[in-house]
Amino acid sequence: MSVSTEFSKGLIKENPVLRLALGLCPALAVSSSVNNAIGMGVSATFVLIMSNLLVSLIRSWVPTKIRIPVYIVIIATFVTIVEMVMAAYQPALFRSLGIFVPLIVVNCIILGRAEAFASKNGPFMSIVDALGMGTGFTLALVIIASLREVLGNGTWYGITITPGSFEPVLLMMLAPGAFITMGLVLGLLNWMDKRKADALQQEALEKAGFGKTAIAGEGK
Repeated sequence: MSVSTEFSKGLIKENPVLRLALGLCPALAVSSSVNNAIGMGVSATFVLIMSNLLVSLIRSWVPTKIRIPVYIVIIATFVTIVEMVMAAYQPALFRSLGIFVPLIVVNCIILGRAEAFASKNGPFMSIVDALGMGTGFTLALVIIASLREVLGNGTWYGITITPGSFEPVLLMMLAPGAFITMGLVLGLLNWMDKRKADALQQEALEKAGFGKTAIAGEGK
């Protein structure tokens, strides 16, 4: 396995939110603003990297029967660190994210990577995997939050970017807006995947000697 492959898979191919549909609770709940999205993404990425690293280091010493409780204790330790640091240095962000900071403990992305990857690979590749997945998670949150904040508030990262005549769609700042935005983003990705698959199929048929005219004739 190459470093670039392991890192990039979390960005697009196996993006935890947009491809695997994991971590949807924080993705929908805190994505009302880009500031919240970045804060949650960075926090989860830190926990993911440190948890993957520690799980990878102790994987040979942890008995199979108690590995999940051990992983949860490790994750909870780093979540507590994030919670205390954020409360001390970013109190406004901490209040804005609310309960979703401690709930990082039960984020299935973090526990899933610890179990599926870090427990079977060395420290360096575990860090690369965590960095890729964390970056993909943050990217997904920022995309969703950007759409919601621009349409629902007329701002991006707190900066007004729409003309004065723009009428914000307040629905986008509410819970239904999160589901609508997620559905639109997933629908767009599925449409792009279908176009790519159709293009590859057409290319394969043309290489096999079936041109567009022949294919159209067969359709008749």
